[in-house]
Formats: sequence, structure tokens, C-alpha cells
Amino acid sequence: MVLDDAGNLRDIGEPDIDGAFLASGGVARVRAALDRGDLPIVAEKGLRVGAPVARPGKIVCIGLNYRDHAAESGAEPPAEPVVFMKAADTMVGPYDEVLVPRNSVKTDYEVELAIVIGRRARYLESREEALEAVAGYAVANDVSEREFQLERGGQWDKGKSCETFNPLGPWLVTADEVGDPQDLSLRLWVNGELRQDGDTKNMIFDVAEIVRYLSQFMVLEPGDVINTGTPAGVAMGMPGQPYLRAGDVVELEIEGLGRQRQTVGQA
Repeated sequence: MVLDDAGNLRDIGEPDIDGAFLASGGVARVRAALDRGDLPIVAEKGLRVGAPVARPGKIVCIGLNYRDHAAESGAEPPAEPVVFMKAADTMVGPYDEVLVPRNSVKTDYEVELAIVIGRRARYLESREEALEAVAGYAVANDVSEREFQLERGGQWDKGKSCETFNPLGPWLVTADEVGDPQDLSLRLWVNGELRQDGDTKNMIFDVAEIVRYLSQFMVLEPGDVINTGTPAGVAMGMPGQPYLRAGDVVELEIEGLGRQRQTVGQA
């Protein structure tokens, strides 16, 4: 689906927005078809909104990438990006239920700017090349179980890869429409209470550097997703602030990229 300037949902005529779609010039095809008026309007009633990218090959995450979040975590700002992986099947839609894992006591929320890669990227030499590899951006909730992450063996992935732990969307907004990715406000609420209120200008490592840096260590493929870190206000960084429990409602938004809403359930 694509959202036109009048706010109508239109059928793009392709099975999925995935790596193959992005690698084959799918964005340009859809834009041209939209300009020609070839895409039919779709009735919204009863539709589930899934993640805007299907079957990512990998979800790569950057930790401690906002100075205020590093400070609330009791960590020094990193000299190089802190990189960890998140299982690709954690991805769900922006309004889907988020499940607290069994035996969890510290399920946390994190609003993040997600990068979606649009072309193969390896050993990029410049920031300009890095930005050219970006298809667009989306809202991500990097849900985390802090006990699993930090107290159960010292390895982050198990606290990041529980089912439903990466709601994405509602939109994939193309890079040209976003403009400067370092000038976007991010906010998150739990049960109507504002918990996170940040801005991407406060990233330690910006979008261009993240993509360039990652390409030195792994091949980034079309459809891959990169979560770029979260600002201050997570439950882990605020003593006495409750972690997520079944029945909670989490809402999050990034300027120009849309808004998510999840009800928390129990696995």
C-alpha cells in the first residue's frame, strides 16, 4: 500500500515491499504509477497494518547512541558504535500486541528511528555513499527485556529477540521525503504518560556514520533494518519507574514518520 497526498491508501500492485522490491527499483515504479493515477484506492476498514518492510534479512541495532540515554544507563558515551543484532522475526506491525515474555520482570520500551536499506552496501568509503544506500525511514519500538539482556549471561541478543519485540511502521517514508534525518523529534508514552521526548540531532553517531561504519563489518542488503538507538526515559534508566506489564498501552511517534500504538499482553 502507498499513502497518496490526499490521504488515500492505494494498492501498489506488488506482493510485498521487501528486499527484492527495493533492489529492483520498486520505489521508483510505485512513484511513477502513482503519478500516472494507475493505483486503485483500497478501503481501509478491517485492514491490519503490518510492518512496512517484509522479511528483513537482518535487524541491526545501535546501543547507547544518545548521550542522555548513555548517562541514564551509567555508561560513558561510546567511542565507536555499539552494535548488536536482533532476530528478524521479532518484527511485527505498528499496532500489533507486544508480549511480555514468560518469567520476565523487566520488559522495557525504546522509541527509535529505523533505517531501511535500499541497495547493497559493503565497505562504503564516504558519508554520501552511505546516505545513497538508504531507501527510507520508519518508527521502531526496540522492546527489550533488561534482565535477559544484562543479568543472564552478559549477552544482549537474548534480551532483544523475544517474539513481538520490534514493532515497525506504520510507514516506510522514503529518504527524499524525510529530508534531514538528524532533525526529527521522537516521543513515547505509556498509559498516556510521556516517558521519552528526544530528538535525532542528539545522536552520538548519525545515520550516515552508522551505515558507513556497519558496512565495514557486514554486508547490508536491501530490506535490512537498522535501529539507531533511543533517547533517555526508558524504564531501566529511571529508578522506580515501572516496566511494562500486561494491559499497558504504549504509543510512540517520530516527526513525519507516523505513530504506533501497542497493547501489552502476556506470552
